[in-house]
Amino acid sequence: MKRIARLPHFAGVILACCCLIGVLGFGPRTGMGFWRAAGYVDRLLKSEKPAELPVQAPTKYELVINLKTAKSLGLEIPDKLLALADEVIE
Repeated sequence: MKRIARLPHFAGVILACCCLIGVLGFGPRTGMGFWRAAGYVDRLLKSEKPAELPVQAPTKYELVINLKTAKSLGLEIPDKLLALADEVIE
């Protein structure tokens, strides 16, 4: 892992990237997009017009904190933030 200027990195991604290089990962829950896509495919196969399908935004997000990376950068994550996290990597 290459560190640039020892700056914390806030990634708008989820668990996979946070495990590798990130300190914080925040994004839509993994797998939710697949469920939504399956719903769209079902509706398209039932002859609905694509232009009439609604645009849907994610409703569930997850917060992942990588304490190992944070400690290596000399960062201290507040307990309140750790309590909010869906997953903490130690």
